[in-house]
Amino acid sequence: MSLKNAKVLTISQSIQPFMDGPEEMAKVARQLPQGILESGNEIRVFMPKFGCINERRHQLHEVIRLSGMNLIINDTDHALLIKVASVPSARMQVYFIDNDEYFKRKADTHKADGTFYPDNDERALFFGRGVLETVRKLGWVPDIIHCHGWMTAFVPLYVRHHFADDPHFENTKLVFSVYDQKAEALDKDLMKKLVQEGFEKDVVKGLNKPTTDDLYKMGIGLSDAVVRASSKFSKGLETAVKGADKPVMAYTGEDDQVSAHAEFYQSILEEALV
Repeated sequence: MSLKNAKVLTISQSIQPFMDGPEEMAKVARQLPQGILESGNEIRVFMPKFGCINERRHQLHEVIRLSGMNLIINDTDHALLIKVASVPSARMQVYFIDNDEYFKRKADTHKADGTFYPDNDERALFFGRGVLETVRKLGWVPDIIHCHGWMTAFVPLYVRHHFADDPHFENTKLVFSVYDQKAEALDKDLMKKLVQEGFEKDVVKGLNKPTTDDLYKMGIGLSDAVVRASSKFSKGLETAVKGADKPVMAYTGEDDQVSAHAEFYQSILEEALV
Protein backbone atom coordinates (compact mmCIF):
# COMPACT_ATOMS: atom_id res chain seq x y z
CA MET A 1 0.00 0.00 0.00
CA SER A 2 1.86 3.11 -1.12
CA LEU A 3 1.05 6.70 -0.31
CA LYS A 4 1.24 8.89 -3.43
CA ASN A 5 0.38 12.52 -4.17
CA ALA A 6 -0.86 13.14 -0.63
CA LYS A 7 -0.34 16.50 1.06
CA VAL A 8 1.00 16.05 4.57
CA LEU A 9 1.43 18.91 7.04
CA THR A 10 3.87 18.11 9.88
CA ILE A 11 3.67 20.30 12.98
CA SER A 12 6.23 19.58 15.68
CA GLN A 13 7.45 21.08 18.92
CA SER A 14 11.02 20.18 17.93
CA ILE A 15 12.90 19.20 14.73
CA GLN A 16 16.55 18.34 14.12
CA PRO A 17 18.99 19.90 13.23
CA PHE A 18 17.41 23.10 14.56
CA MET A 19 16.78 21.58 17.98
CA ASP A 20 17.82 18.32 19.61
CA GLY A 21 15.25 17.85 22.32
CA PRO A 22 13.07 16.03 23.04
CA GLU A 23 15.41 13.79 21.03
CA GLU A 24 12.91 11.14 19.93
CA MET A 25 10.50 13.79 18.60
CA ALA A 26 13.17 16.01 17.00
CA LYS A 27 14.49 12.98 15.10
CA VAL A 28 11.13 11.63 13.89
CA ALA A 29 9.85 15.07 12.86
CA ARG A 30 13.02 15.49 10.82
CA GLN A 31 13.18 12.09 9.09
CA LEU A 32 9.51 11.30 8.58
CA PRO A 33 8.52 14.29 6.38
CA GLN A 34 11.62 13.78 4.24
CA GLY A 35 10.74 10.12 3.70
CA ILE A 36 7.13 11.00 2.86
CA LEU A 37 8.37 13.67 0.42
CA GLU A 38 10.84 11.32 -1.25
CA SER A 39 8.13 8.70 -1.83
CA GLY A 40 6.14 11.07 -4.04
CA ASN A 41 4.07 13.27 -1.73
CA GLU A 42 3.91 16.96 -0.87
CA ILE A 43 4.89 18.21 2.57
CA ARG A 44 4.93 21.36 4.65
CA VAL A 45 6.75 21.35 8.00
CA PHE A 46 6.35 23.80 10.91
CA MET A 47 7.94 24.31 14.32
CA PRO A 48 8.22 27.19 16.85
CA LYS A 49 11.14 29.61 16.38
CA PHE A 50 12.50 29.22 19.90
CA GLY A 51 15.14 31.80 20.83
CA CYS A 52 17.77 29.09 21.30
CA ILE A 53 17.73 28.35 17.55
CA ASN A 54 20.76 29.92 15.89
CA GLU A 55 19.28 31.89 12.97
CA ARG A 56 22.63 32.64 11.36
CA ARG A 57 23.97 29.11 11.52
CA HIS A 58 20.77 27.59 10.13
CA GLN A 59 20.25 30.46 7.63
CA LEU A 60 16.71 31.35 8.65
CA HIS A 61 15.08 34.22 6.80
CA GLU A 62 11.73 35.89 7.13
CA VAL A 63 8.99 35.14 4.60
CA ILE A 64 7.61 38.66 4.21
CA ARG A 65 4.56 37.67 2.16
CA LEU A 66 3.37 35.33 4.93
CA SER A 67 4.27 37.51 7.91
CA GLY A 68 2.33 40.51 9.12
CA MET A 69 -0.84 38.94 10.51
CA ASN A 70 -1.85 39.64 14.08
CA LEU A 71 -3.31 36.96 16.36
CA ILE A 72 -5.23 37.79 19.51
CA ILE A 73 -4.25 35.56 22.43
CA ASN A 74 -5.57 36.27 25.93
CA ASP A 75 -7.09 39.54 24.73
CA THR A 76 -3.77 40.87 23.43
CA ASP A 77 -2.59 41.44 19.85
CA HIS A 78 0.54 39.50 18.86
CA ALA A 79 2.41 39.93 15.56
CA LEU A 80 2.94 36.72 13.60
CA LEU A 81 6.33 36.36 11.90
CA ILE A 82 7.09 33.45 9.57
CA LYS A 83 10.65 32.35 8.89
CA VAL A 84 11.98 29.53 6.75
CA ALA A 85 15.14 27.46 6.47
CA SER A 86 16.31 24.51 4.41
CA VAL A 87 17.42 21.25 5.94
CA PRO A 88 20.95 20.55 4.75
CA SER A 89 21.25 17.37 2.67
CA ALA A 90 17.47 17.22 2.04
CA ARG A 91 15.09 18.91 -0.38
CA MET A 92 13.07 19.97 2.62
CA GLN A 93 12.14 23.34 4.03
CA VAL A 94 10.99 24.06 7.56
CA TYR A 95 8.75 27.02 8.42
CA PHE A 96 9.11 28.69 11.81
CA ILE A 97 6.41 30.50 13.78
CA ASP A 98 7.96 33.50 15.52
CA ASN A 99 6.88 36.34 17.78
CA ASP A 100 9.06 38.63 19.90
CA GLU A 101 7.09 38.25 23.09
CA TYR A 102 6.67 34.47 23.01
CA PHE A 103 9.78 33.18 21.28
CA LYS A 104 12.65 35.64 21.74
CA ARG A 105 13.91 34.24 25.09
CA LYS A 106 17.00 32.06 24.69
CA ALA A 107 15.36 28.77 25.65
CA ASP A 108 12.58 26.44 24.53
CA THR A 109 9.82 25.43 26.98
CA HIS A 110 11.98 25.54 30.13
CA LYS A 111 14.27 28.13 31.68
CA ALA A 112 17.96 27.29 32.14
CA ASP A 113 17.22 26.12 35.70
CA GLY A 114 14.60 23.67 34.44
CA THR A 115 11.53 25.77 35.35
CA PHE A 116 8.60 25.42 32.98
CA TYR A 117 7.60 28.78 31.48
CA PRO A 118 4.27 29.98 32.96
CA ASP A 119 3.05 31.25 29.56
CA ASN A 120 3.70 28.00 27.65
CA ASP A 121 -0.06 27.60 27.20
CA GLU A 122 -0.25 30.90 25.32
CA ARG A 123 2.88 30.08 23.32
CA ALA A 124 1.25 26.80 22.27
CA LEU A 125 -1.99 28.60 21.32
CA PHE A 126 -0.08 31.16 19.26
CA PHE A 127 1.97 28.44 17.59
CA GLY A 128 -1.01 26.23 16.64
CA ARG A 129 -3.14 29.08 15.40
CA GLY A 130 -0.18 30.63 13.58
CA VAL A 131 0.51 27.43 11.64
CA LEU A 132 -3.11 27.06 10.49
CA GLU A 133 -3.43 30.73 9.47
CA THR A 134 -0.16 30.45 7.51
CA VAL A 135 -1.25 27.28 5.72
CA ARG A 136 -4.49 29.02 4.72
CA LYS A 137 -2.48 31.99 3.46
CA LEU A 138 -0.33 29.61 1.39
CA GLY A 139 -3.54 28.29 -0.19
CA TRP A 140 -2.25 24.77 0.46
CA VAL A 141 -4.90 22.22 1.46
CA PRO A 142 -3.47 19.32 3.51
CA ASP A 143 -4.91 15.80 3.32
CA ILE A 144 -3.27 14.98 6.65
CA ILE A 145 -2.11 17.14 9.54
CA HIS A 146 0.34 15.24 11.73
CA CYS A 147 0.97 16.82 15.15
CA HIS A 148 3.98 15.90 17.32
CA GLY A 149 4.09 16.72 21.04
CA TRP A 150 1.83 18.42 23.59
CA MET A 151 2.65 21.87 22.23
CA THR A 152 0.71 21.03 19.05
CA ALA A 153 -2.43 19.85 20.86
CA PHE A 154 -4.39 23.04 20.16
CA VAL A 155 -4.17 22.35 16.41
CA PRO A 156 -6.94 19.68 16.49
CA LEU A 157 -9.00 22.01 18.72
CA TYR A 158 -8.71 24.88 16.21
CA VAL A 159 -9.41 22.64 13.21
CA ARG A 160 -12.46 21.00 14.80
CA HIS A 161 -13.99 24.15 16.27
CA HIS A 162 -12.46 27.50 15.24
CA PHE A 163 -12.15 26.44 11.59
CA ALA A 164 -15.06 23.99 11.60
CA ASP A 165 -16.84 25.85 8.76
CA ASP A 166 -13.69 26.58 6.80
CA PRO A 167 -13.58 24.55 3.56
CA HIS A 168 -9.79 24.65 3.75
CA PHE A 169 -9.63 21.91 6.39
CA GLU A 170 -12.98 20.15 5.95
CA ASN A 171 -11.51 16.94 4.47
CA THR A 172 -8.26 17.01 6.41
CA LYS A 173 -7.45 14.04 8.66
CA LEU A 174 -5.74 14.72 11.99
CA VAL A 175 -3.00 12.39 13.26
CA PHE A 176 -1.56 12.97 16.73
CA SER A 177 1.76 11.50 17.91
CA VAL A 178 2.04 10.94 21.65
CA TYR A 179 5.50 11.06 23.25
CA ASP A 180 6.71 10.20 26.72
CA GLN A 181 7.14 13.77 27.98
CA LYS A 182 7.17 14.75 31.64
CA ALA A 183 3.79 16.20 32.70
CA GLU A 184 4.02 19.90 33.61
CA ALA A 185 1.38 22.16 35.17
CA LEU A 186 -0.06 24.85 32.86
CA ASP A 187 -1.60 28.21 33.73
CA LYS A 188 -4.75 27.62 35.78
CA ASP A 189 -6.58 30.28 33.71
CA LEU A 190 -6.14 28.36 30.46
CA MET A 191 -9.80 27.37 30.27
CA LYS A 192 -10.84 31.00 30.77
CA LYS A 193 -8.54 32.05 27.90
CA LEU A 194 -10.02 29.40 25.60
CA VAL A 195 -13.60 30.45 26.40
CA GLN A 196 -12.49 34.02 25.63
CA GLU A 197 -11.21 32.70 22.27
CA GLY A 198 -14.74 31.52 21.54
CA PHE A 199 -14.48 27.82 22.45
CA GLU A 200 -17.49 26.29 24.19
CA LYS A 201 -16.92 25.39 27.83
CA ASP A 202 -17.87 21.74 27.36
CA VAL A 203 -15.27 21.39 24.59
CA VAL A 204 -12.41 22.40 26.90
CA LYS A 205 -13.77 21.07 30.18
CA GLY A 206 -10.83 18.65 30.58
CA LEU A 207 -8.54 21.66 31.11
CA ASN A 208 -9.82 22.69 34.52
CA LYS A 209 -6.52 22.11 36.34
CA PRO A 210 -4.47 21.71 33.19
CA THR A 211 -1.22 19.83 32.68
CA THR A 212 0.60 19.00 29.47
CA ASP A 213 -0.81 15.46 29.81
CA ASP A 214 -4.31 16.97 29.66
CA LEU A 215 -3.33 18.62 26.36
CA TYR A 216 -2.26 15.22 25.08
CA LYS A 217 -5.60 13.75 26.14
CA MET A 218 -7.49 16.56 24.42
CA GLY A 219 -5.42 16.07 21.24
CA ILE A 220 -6.07 12.31 21.29
CA GLY A 221 -9.80 12.93 21.68
CA LEU A 222 -10.03 15.41 18.80
CA SER A 223 -7.83 13.58 16.29
CA ASP A 224 -8.78 10.95 13.71
CA ALA A 225 -5.86 8.69 14.56
CA VAL A 226 -3.11 8.34 17.15
CA VAL A 227 0.54 7.26 16.92
CA ARG A 228 2.46 5.68 19.80
CA ALA A 229 5.66 7.64 19.29
CA SER A 230 7.40 6.36 22.45
CA SER A 231 7.81 2.77 23.62
CA LYS A 232 6.35 3.53 27.05
CA PHE A 233 4.14 6.20 28.66
CA SER A 234 3.08 7.42 32.07
CA LYS A 235 0.03 5.61 33.44
CA GLY A 236 -2.35 8.46 32.55
CA LEU A 237 -1.21 8.72 28.93
CA GLU A 238 -1.17 4.92 28.55
CA THR A 239 -4.81 4.82 29.67
CA ALA A 240 -5.72 7.65 27.27
CA VAL A 241 -4.04 5.96 24.29
CA LYS A 242 -5.53 2.56 25.12
CA GLY A 243 -8.98 4.09 25.49
CA ALA A 244 -8.83 5.94 22.17
CA ASP A 245 -11.76 4.89 20.02
CA LYS A 246 -9.85 5.35 16.75
CA PRO A 247 -6.95 3.82 14.81
CA VAL A 248 -3.75 3.68 16.89
CA MET A 249 -0.41 3.01 15.23
CA ALA A 250 1.94 0.81 17.26
CA TYR A 251 5.36 2.07 18.30
CA THR A 252 7.81 1.60 15.41
CA GLY A 253 11.60 1.52 15.39
CA GLU A 254 13.61 4.00 13.36
CA ASP A 255 14.20 1.67 10.37
CA ASP A 256 10.50 1.15 9.60
CA GLN A 257 9.36 4.64 10.56
CA VAL A 258 8.59 6.02 7.10
CA SER A 259 6.95 2.94 5.59
CA ALA A 260 4.81 2.34 8.70
CA HIS A 261 3.58 5.94 8.74
CA ALA A 262 2.93 5.96 4.98
CA GLU A 263 0.76 2.85 5.37
CA PHE A 264 -1.01 4.34 8.36
CA TYR A 265 -1.70 7.60 6.50
CA GLN A 266 -2.98 5.66 3.50
CA SER A 267 -5.36 3.56 5.61
CA ILE A 268 -6.80 6.71 7.23
CA LEU A 269 -7.32 8.37 3.84
CA GLU A 270 -8.92 5.21 2.41
CA GLU A 271 -11.21 4.93 5.43
CA ALA A 272 -12.38 8.47 4.69
CA LEU A 273 -13.43 7.43 1.19
CA VAL A 274 -15.57 4.51 2.37
